[in-house]
Amino acid sequence: MQYAIELYYDRKTEKELWGLAKRIADEKISTKFLEWKTRPHLTLACFNDVDEAYCTEKLKSFAQSHKVMPAYIGSVGMFNDTKTIFVSPIMNSSMYQFQRELYAELKEFDATGWEWYCPERWVPHCTIALTRDDESTAFYRASDLLLREFRKMSGEFVSIGLVKITFPVEEIFTVDLSR
Repeated sequence: MQYAIELYYDRKTEKELWGLAKRIADEKISTKFLEWKTRPHLTLACFNDVDEAYCTEKLKSFAQSHKVMPAYIGSVGMFNDTKTIFVSPIMNSSMYQFQRELYAELKEFDATGWEWYCPERWVPHCTIALTRDDESTAFYRASDLLLREFRKMSGEFVSIGLVKITFPVEEIFTVDLSR
């Protein structure tokens, strides 16, 4: 089974991001992201298999020693090969350090094949649309809509969670960061 560790936004920011994904669906461009039934998030790490109980304990401990962080979302981007459209946070050294520390905490889990989520190769992003399986123009139409409607936003990263990468995504455990 495949798993991911995700960093979640506060409710207001999550709602704004969800609204962007919903706009793309409402325009009948693509509904694929919504079909995954996942919350807007940054994926911090992906693993091929984990001991769920052990990972949950590790996440609890990690969250207690890490504080809520500001989330400034400032740009739109895309992965052309997978036809994924996303928004990106404005990153700083403490956010990269947060991801490195989490990754080190969970180093015993198999990350083979997930190199784009490893420290030094991580591309932090919050997916808004997945258009690979849609008609060929969906990627361009969704990109155009997002480019026209996106506005910079700020909020907070407030929790981390373990999810099972299934369709739809199965949220296993979520824990709040300390205040």
